[in-house]
Amino acid sequence: MEMKTRLVDKVNIVDIIGRFDANTVAPVAAWLEQMTTKPGCRVLVNLSETTFADSTGLATLVQAMKRAQQHQGEIYLCGMRRSVYMTFELTRLDKAFTIFADEEHALKAFAK
Repeated sequence: MEMKTRLVDKVNIVDIIGRFDANTVAPVAAWLEQMTTKPGCRVLVNLSETTFADSTGLATLVQAMKRAQQHQGEIYLCGMRRSVYMTFELTRLDKAFTIFADEEHALKAFAK
């Protein structure tokens, strides 16, 4: 797994590349914890290059969402491949997260 972080229009973005699982989650979890404890945080997790996500990866995203909400912030997901999206559907997390088809649409939603 590789992760890339960047800032676009005051939105902190992380691109997760490859497998997002128990063996690779630590750096993403640390970054998300740092970003989602800021008041009014705006975080976008781009999963367009994520090939697999296990329960540890999903739990990390859920924890980040809860922290963001506690700090009156938002966390959106975008760009999921069908196989990754199916995992979100099976766990019903597709109902818990705001998920966009691509980064462009997610950034427009933050701008509103």
